[in-house]
Amino acid sequence: MTEVIENVLAQRYASEAMKAIWSARGKIIAERRLWLAVLKAQRAAGRDISDDDIIAYEKNVEVVDLASIAAREAILRHDVKARIEEYNALAGCQHIHEAMTSRDLTDNVEQVQIHRSLELVRNRAVAILRRLRDRTNEYEAMVICGRTHNVPAQATTLGKRFAMWMEEFLCAFEHLESIIATYPLRGMKGPVGTQQDMQTLLGTDNALQLEVVVREHLGFGRTLVAVGQVYPRSLDFMVVAALAQLASAPANFASTMRLMAGQSQVTEGFKEGQTGSSAMPHKMNMRTCERIGGFLNILSGYVTMASGLMGHQWYEGDVSCSVPRRILLSDAFFALDGLFEATMTVLDEMAVFPAIIERELATELPFLSTTAILMAAIDKGMGREDAHALIKRYSTAALTRIRQGEDASVFSRLLGMDSSFPLSAEEIDALIVPNTGLAEDQADTVMHFADLVISRHGAAAGYNPAPIL
Repeated sequence: MTEVIENVLAQRYASEAMKAIWSARGKIIAERRLWLAVLKAQRAAGRDISDDDIIAYEKNVEVVDLASIAAREAILRHDVKARIEEYNALAGCQHIHEAMTSRDLTDNVEQVQIHRSLELVRNRAVAILRRLRDRTNEYEAMVICGRTHNVPAQATTLGKRFAMWMEEFLCAFEHLESIIATYPLRGMKGPVGTQQDMQTLLGTDNALQLEVVVREHLGFGRTLVAVGQVYPRSLDFMVVAALAQLASAPANFASTMRLMAGQSQVTEGFKEGQTGSSAMPHKMNMRTCERIGGFLNILSGYVTMASGLMGHQWYEGDVSCSVPRRILLSDAFFALDGLFEATMTVLDEMAVFPAIIERELATELPFLSTTAILMAAIDKGMGREDAHALIKRYSTAALTRIRQGEDASVFSRLLGMDSSFPLSAEEIDALIVPNTGLAEDQADTVMHFADLVISRHGAAAGYNPAPIL
């Protein structure tokens, strides 16, 4: 007995809705519905196809025996021919696939799967956007120690940090919406793209009309005109790259959450009964945030795989892309779907610890204020480079002494005692305040942009992820 090995991305991480789009049974049903749409259009164009035959095909659309199709393919060594013979046997007639080639079936159906998946991704993205917006609003005024190069830099707010991620996500979302709106269908073009066989079967006008019928049936806004046997695989790269772009902001969020958790400032949540470590009972690891980073790694790999399909098409088409596409198209969507489910879970269950954040802020605030002190010294007439050098000297000296146990006020005392510096210790102390600049205004602006998107897709914003493993 042959053991069936599961697709880990699908079974462990992806949502039921995404799996349904890419299931083997679902794809076969979609192919049969496309065959039926073509068949009805051909009959409308004058082909002699009886009502009984149409009904026979319709009655068997969802009668899918994967084992029987596999047995046929083992003999034929051709997957589409196996599915043609299976459907004809069920219906008891042989009308489907007339004037069609395999790619008239598979490319169009795969594009339907891609388009439906992109629409599902858009809905899930709206649900994430709503959560980012809520967290931005919740923490808009919470002052934190901002860091660059993982080192204290200036004061900011936690809400501004969420707005930073949200704005990046909005940029990716705009790109996604553009792709959904303009993504073109290959259409019924035949073996080399000239529509020769369909023109011969139906005549020019009817062959062109059939293109319109198929496009409308599949729900696309436009059809490629001069395509060959396969649609350009650069479209696959465009789609997978867009998925990776959508993953970037959640992965940045997850990475920073992991760093903040290392300072005990946040947690991603810890459910009753959950275990962080099999060895250390106290551990509450950021395992879901780590998972998010892992998904981005997978998506980056699929971007590389998709890029390898571009520019390698022989003449009007070949199937050298077949193996990687069977893997990367579905699995890229499964990976992003899992990443989105994990991101929503963290955004729902995370907790922030203000006391720890305030403790860090109190320690670092004198140094977070050095640029304000620098500007004040310049305003007093001191040269910028001279002022910069003095502030650097005394801030580094103060840091050393603070790490040895002295109070944070040592910085202003040391700098204020230097007679060449134009500010007294008291004047320096007055500048050591949690100045967050325009952080709150920026957060408000990005929340406004997010609200515009959320209002356009209201129902999608309320989606809740299934419990994750």
